Amino acid sequence: MMKFRHPVIIALLTQIATLIGVGFFIGIQSVIVLNIFAWAIVQGLLAGLVSYCLRMPLWWIPIHFIFMPLAIAVLALNISPTWFLILFLCLLLTYGKTYKTQVPLYLSSKSVSRALAALLPQRDQFSFIDLGSGCGGLVSNLANTHKNGSFYGIEHAPLPFLISQLRNMFSASASKIVWGDFWKHDFSSYDVVYAYLSPVPMASLWRKVTQEMRPGSFLISNTFIIPDIPPDKCIKLNDFSNSTLYLWKI
Repeated sequence: MMKFRHPVIIALLTQIATLIGVGFFIGIQSVIVLNIFAWAIVQGLLAGLVSYCLRMPLWWIPIHFIFMPLAIAVLALNISPTWFLILFLCLLLTYGKTYKTQVPLYLSSKSVSRALAALLPQRDQFSFIDLGSGCGGLVSNLANTHKNGSFYGIEHAPLPFLISQLRNMFSASASKIVWGDFWKHDFSSYDVVYAYLSPVPMASLWRKVTQEMRPGSFLISNTFIIPDIPPDKCIKLNDFSNSTLYLWKI
């Protein structure tokens, strides 16, 4: 059964409904005469308003606003469909199933890497996993500074995964990046789980870590909090995205 509550489905239905609505309005009146691009802007504004009323995440509003005007502009430029296919494939390779997971590609800053390096044990053995490890820079850097740790990453997007494999190959990093879905991965063997995801999956992530992680282990989230679960520690960073690390002891 199709899940009509999925944001992508809601966004698609919003675009279709507002496009039909604007088209119907154009057909029943002759007082307001605008060119097609202006009507596309009207449709975008209406779609953004509907998105706001449906309480979708605020970042959907600009997407709704620019979608139809951008489509009209691209059609006017008479660009070959081949370029759209290439763009789609590049996005798919870079972001994977973001439309399903609602977790975009975020790259942790050097400030985050330094903060994590200060938090991790300096002598005791431990294991660390980065959920959605992107290009593998974080686990590679930490593996170089903490020889006493075992560092893992898991990534589902093809291009970042390939880059992380090449990085490890040429840098001789001791970290290990695996291909897969972290929701299907068992967390019981890790002392530290690090996540830089999005607000959407945080409640589900908390349920998973509390079911699988050992008592005394840690969940560290970059930027995004777990609803109704106060963190045990917060570390504010002065990086390009004003990151905050949130720590929960399991």
